[in-house]
Amino acid sequence: PQIDKRPASWDDGLDLVAEKFRTTIAEHGPDSVAFYVSGQLLTEDYYVANKLMKGYIGSANIDTNSRLCMASTVAGHKRAFGTDTVPGTYEDLELADLVVITGSNLAWCHPVLYQRIAAAKAERPEMKVVVIDPRRTATCDIADLHLALEPGTDLALFNHLFTQTYAQGALDAAFVTKHTDGFAETLDTASMTDVSVTGLSEQQLAAFTRLWLSTEKAVTIFSQGVNQSVHGTDKVNAIINCHLATGRIGKPGSGPFSVTGQPNAMGGREVGGLANMLACHLDIENPTHRETVQTFWQSPTMPTQQGLKAVDMFDAVESGKIKALWVMCTNPAVSMPNARKVRGAIANCDFVVVSDMFASTDTAKLADVVLPSTGWGEKDGTVTNSDRTISRQRAALPPPGQARHDCDIMCDVARRMGFSTGFNYSGPAEIFREHAELSGHAAGLGKDFDISGLAGLTDLEYEDLTPTKWPFPRQGNTQRSRFFGDGQFFTHEKRASLVPVKQTALVPNSVAQTFRLNTGRVRDQWHTMTRTARASRLNQHYGEPFLELHPSDANSLGVSDADLIEVRNDFGVAILRALITDRGSQGSVFAPIHGTGEVASQSIVSDLVPSVVDPMSGQPDSKSAYVCLSKFCAKWY
Repeated sequence: PQIDKRPASWDDGLDLVAEKFRTTIAEHGPDSVAFYVSGQLLTEDYYVANKLMKGYIGSANIDTNSRLCMASTVAGHKRAFGTDTVPGTYEDLELADLVVITGSNLAWCHPVLYQRIAAAKAERPEMKVVVIDPRRTATCDIADLHLALEPGTDLALFNHLFTQTYAQGALDAAFVTKHTDGFAETLDTASMTDVSVTGLSEQQLAAFTRLWLSTEKAVTIFSQGVNQSVHGTDKVNAIINCHLATGRIGKPGSGPFSVTGQPNAMGGREVGGLANMLACHLDIENPTHRETVQTFWQSPTMPTQQGLKAVDMFDAVESGKIKALWVMCTNPAVSMPNARKVRGAIANCDFVVVSDMFASTDTAKLADVVLPSTGWGEKDGTVTNSDRTISRQRAALPPPGQARHDCDIMCDVARRMGFSTGFNYSGPAEIFREHAELSGHAAGLGKDFDISGLAGLTDLEYEDLTPTKWPFPRQGNTQRSRFFGDGQFFTHEKRASLVPVKQTALVPNSVAQTFRLNTGRVRDQWHTMTRTARASRLNQHYGEPFLELHPSDANSLGVSDADLIEVRNDFGVAILRALITDRGSQGSVFAPIHGTGEVASQSIVSDLVPSVVDPMSGQPDSKSAYVCLSKFCAKWY
């Protein structure tokens, strides 16, 4: 451990953390402190963090970097289904006759899933793949149809698909009538959509519509290109609307399928790791749900309203409302939108703790206390993947040096804060059993998440646990592969909601020589490179931060391949290497998100992204910043 960048003992470090959080709460109230956690934590870590903050500190100010990756999907699921439920399974990607991939460069960001689809298509060449993406990516290698639509017009495309489903007689009228609400209003709203804003030709639209209407088994895969938008929740519902209208949900080879951006984003959702949730998919605004969780935990308190979501949380850090912040297993000084502002907020916060594998990250450098925590390869616990499968994470390596597991660190701090009764766990197996037991209470309140059949696992059975898909209820102990094929949803009336959504007008680019900035990942790096950049082989694919721009734009700027480009707007500046390519469209540029202060002096692309969010989900829009470009003429290198 380090205190003020000097080595310290664990006792000194944890005593200081406990004292600072305890005195801050006593002087300023529970909402003066916050946890910012990560989809890279194990479920057991996540559960303890949520229990400590909500049940014992008494604030809902715990949010996660999953807010940046799949919060819009959570909101869309809850609007349509009543719960945050992924209907299908990975096997559906191979059983489908049509796979629509939208807002995801699956080949680079989810390569194992991509390879499964590629193998299925090679075995069954009649399987069709449609890729919807403004850029031509590696995923297009298996596409029968690439729809390079105008950025931000996904919603118009799926509204068009919805109206054509009705107009051409492909509606599953029996399913819609018996199992959904809101069809007429949704159709009226979708019918007002001008599909020409997509920039797609009539031939392309007709080809896509024909494939959709004529193929019974269809899966739509979506990820950050849908979620990371000021209208991300509406985009999610536009996709779900099309599946509900055709009854293509909960059946083998059919359904909307969100793929998450982190290995345990789903586990975090299950334990209530977001500021607007309680454990086991329970609702923080519901008094019965709050009482159920508090009684089960036997905790002294429970917040009655949502906490601060990620962007609002760091705004509160900047304004001084949050005076003590604990960041676990993530690097918000680089990954948050308007990251320059976030770095300033963290630097000026009264007390900051960072738990991480490295003390050299841009965030850790700003902390008062840095605690060495284990990484996934050194941890013991569980994770949940995108299709609801819980898998055991077993340590491949012993913890190095003095590193400790996040759940152990939090329990030790909790006990030092005086919360001894709720945090005396013997190990991750006991935490998991408690989580599973609580899920049975949630199921009794009509929620989907139920793993109570695993609540009686012995330590040995937990150690030997094989991949298990939830729900796994106590009665029957039978796994259920898919949801909603029976038309039963988790709303009050057990009917799904078709949600009217509008394509908003695109903001015209009225400033000369400005470009729309798209952001994303590259194949061999991940997030802020704290781990992947340590592997020299992974740095050989793209060795530097870069900016993709169209040849016509490069010509107008007088930029040649490998020149340095200054990318600037009101929020920040980055200097990136020019990569001239026709993969994107004229007027749009693309930069990967991975650059940090560790690798270059001005390569943090999130500095350029404004902190505008989807009003439903609180997820930032990371795909539509406008930037000015100019050739950077270096005097020396």
